[in-house]
Amino acid sequence: MTRSNHRKASPAKSTAAVPPNYWDYIRVDALLALQGGLEGDEGQLSNDEVLFITAHQVFELWFKLILRELRSLRDFFHRDPVEDQHLARAVESIRRVVTLYQRCAAHFPVLETMSTRSYLAFRDKLSPASGFQSAQMRQIEIVLGLPDEQRIALESGENYLDALRSHDGTESPALRRVLEEKKGVSLKQAVDEWLFRTPIDGVGPGRKNAADALARFITGYTAAHAGEIERIRDLAASRARRPSETAALHERFAKEQQRLVDFLNPSEAEGGVRRARIRAAALFIHQNPELPLLAWPREVLRGLVELEQSMLIFRQRHARMVERVIGRRIGTGGSSGVDYLDRTALAYRVFEDLWAIRTFQVQAAANPPAREPEFYGFRNG
Repeated sequence: MTRSNHRKASPAKSTAAVPPNYWDYIRVDALLALQGGLEGDEGQLSNDEVLFITAHQVFELWFKLILRELRSLRDFFHRDPVEDQHLARAVESIRRVVTLYQRCAAHFPVLETMSTRSYLAFRDKLSPASGFQSAQMRQIEIVLGLPDEQRIALESGENYLDALRSHDGTESPALRRVLEEKKGVSLKQAVDEWLFRTPIDGVGPGRKNAADALARFITGYTAAHAGEIERIRDLAASRARRPSETAALHERFAKEQQRLVDFLNPSEAEGGVRRARIRAAALFIHQNPELPLLAWPREVLRGLVELEQSMLIFRQRHARMVERVIGRRIGTGGSSGVDYLDRTALAYRVFEDLWAIRTFQVQAAANPPAREPEFYGFRNG
């Protein structure tokens, strides 16, 4: 482009942006200045300490991305109605969280390159700080829907909110972020609302015959499940060599049948009819993936289980890394260390109903045919 011989461009009026460099866009210089630890100078630190700091900063960056995806998922499922045409995007978001947790778990071998002695050389600097004080990890748990009553306190009695206070007991920025997160609905609550509104056999909760349709589905499915259990029981009993073995098998399979009855008929304390409908809807979706409008909902439910599984694997992998590096000594924050981490990996479950459904599914040939299957077909305009 040629410039005019008679007019000069005025710099003051130019709106052209300065072309960015990679290091400006990524903020590389600022990022690389953050590994100095308490001294603020990484030149005073060992390679192991810089590795430790860097690895945990990377964890926090991954947690930031996980939080963004979980909040988006929560907000999406909190809509009424949830737009079916966008469920594929929700599944993509769930898969991203799964991949992020896999990357987090894949970082632990880097920390395991430290020997016990090299870690102990700087470990005292951490005390009484602890990974228990990761506010973003607590925020992730809150957004997912982990209830406070399910949380495991430290052996000192300190709970997760106490741990986020400053040493003088005042409210820290980390605590304020977590308290703010607690004000909203959780992903579990939003998904439960979505499942509650899901039509079962073509009948939604607002229809006059909703209660009858739900009862009919539960009765039919319970009978189909009982038939499956009896078939498997008889196959197992054919190998029994003593009457006592046969009797024990019958008792065991009878208990499994009863577990489904209890699952689909929850007590008022568990949520009563509302919880029954949520569980039945999830089961209906899982058992009828061939119906076009249930294909993506099924991927959502499968994805949520995979998401929670990836988080559990991350917790378990964390515990094994800690055990490998420092054994079973007391944690820097005063916890029981590995024992505490193992307990959280076992106890912290959010989507318990979606896990339980695996126990109660039946093979396709035994599944009761869906009523009004045309309700779940694709519509052209």
